[in-house]
Amino acid sequence: MAEINLKTLKIRVEKEIEKVKSLEELNEIFNKYLGKKGELTLVLHSLEKLPKAKRIQIGRSANELKIFLRAEFEKKSKEIKEEIHKALEEKEWLDITAPGKRPSVGHLHPLTLAKRKIEEIFQSMGFSVVEGPSMEKEWYNFDALNIPKDHPARDAWDTFYLKNGLILRTHTTPVDVRYMEKNNPPLRIIIPGACFRHEATDASHESDFYQVDGLMVDKKISVANFKAIVGEFFKRFFEKDVKFRLKPDFFPFTEPSFDIGISCLVCGGKGCSACKNSGWMEVAGAGMVHPNVFKNSKLIPRDWQGWAFGFGLERLTMLKYKINDIRLLRSGDLRFLNQF
Repeated sequence: MAEINLKTLKIRVEKEIEKVKSLEELNEIFNKYLGKKGELTLVLHSLEKLPKAKRIQIGRSANELKIFLRAEFEKKSKEIKEEIHKALEEKEWLDITAPGKRPSVGHLHPLTLAKRKIEEIFQSMGFSVVEGPSMEKEWYNFDALNIPKDHPARDAWDTFYLKNGLILRTHTTPVDVRYMEKNNPPLRIIIPGACFRHEATDASHESDFYQVDGLMVDKKISVANFKAIVGEFFKRFFEKDVKFRLKPDFFPFTEPSFDIGISCLVCGGKGCSACKNSGWMEVAGAGMVHPNVFKNSKLIPRDWQGWAFGFGLERLTMLKYKINDIRLLRSGDLRFLNQF
């Protein structure tokens, strides 16, 4: 009876092994028949109750079946593992002959491009690039520039006052005084840097912006020198002849003073939101350095003459790349930035 059971058991196990699709199922069947409480294991444990001759006969058959089934389980396990490996290979297959995907490469911001171009042009004309602190003393930001505390010109800038007694500079012109205090003329410098004013934003104004100040001091300096250098700068920066004009204006630190406007390159002078439909865009304030500024810089006014300007970097960038809204420059919109 036991021999018949072993033969039936063998057929049943072979059929179950054949239907197995995963290693988990195969392990369950293995435990069912060859585990500690498996059917074939129980047969082997029951041999001690049989007569010696019967025990030897059935024991031999049971052990042969055990060896056979282990081999079958091992064979099936190998087949399943090969199928899994093959499926993974097909899933993760890589065609090494296919052309690769180029990694996304970053690029410079349009403001950085414009700033570097400006520095390159002025350096080629003998100017040095100078920097100064963004947190400034009121003395350098206002008083040294001929703007006393009760002067109405202070109302032209909405200033950020800090708890440490300093202010966020409203222009980069304070560096002119700082530089003249420590360096003897003749001087040729430009000062690029961030400025801050508490004002409403629109298509052509921001509360934080960049300025590029310029200063030239020597024995005999005139507006004609200024006009020649600025005209050459515009020609190189915009890579073409540019129409610009000087209009009388007022700045406490220059006398005479004027603002510099260029024909709007965004709309070609026809009028747009960037130029407030005037056809002209103001890009800088300028003028001859006021004698009081020389005095506050420890220089003797009768010995020196000079001119200074303050370009808006964003304005120049907008004109160069035909951008009609200054707010786009800090929007972080990759659709806009990827054009440069």
